[in-house]
Amino acid sequence: MPETGSSLATRLRLAVVRLNRRLRAQRTSSSVTLTQLSAMSCLYKCGPLSPGELAAKEGVQPPSMTRVISSLEEAGHVTRAPHPSDGRQAIVSLSDQGREYIRADISAREAWLDQRLSELDEQERETLSRAAEIIDRMAGH
Repeated sequence: MPETGSSLATRLRLAVVRLNRRLRAQRTSSSVTLTQLSAMSCLYKCGPLSPGELAAKEGVQPPSMTRVISSLEEAGHVTRAPHPSDGRQAIVSLSDQGREYIRADISAREAWLDQRLSELDEQERETLSRAAEIIDRMAGH
């Protein structure tokens, strides 16, 4: 019997929440908050950004992002440089230390997930591969 949209939505939402919680538990360190980690991950994926661009990508207000950037800079995870065309702006980049932190974090989470995936049979992995494509497409809207 086919699932109704709401029951599938509920099951999918709960599964995604549980998986996200398990992946967060694999973090290599809690010295960086989840908000800081998200900003660092954005810089890792997108490259150097102005604080305003980073705030917009993260969906937070610029004053909040300024505090996040300041704490990450103090910890040595990001650097600021003058904007090439706007003297009132800065460009924020991951430092070598910040890049290494993100790489280690990704590696730890993916190692855990690789182990879980290795416990599945080929058909289950193929199903998840297709589901990942669909979820990614859904998240893009």
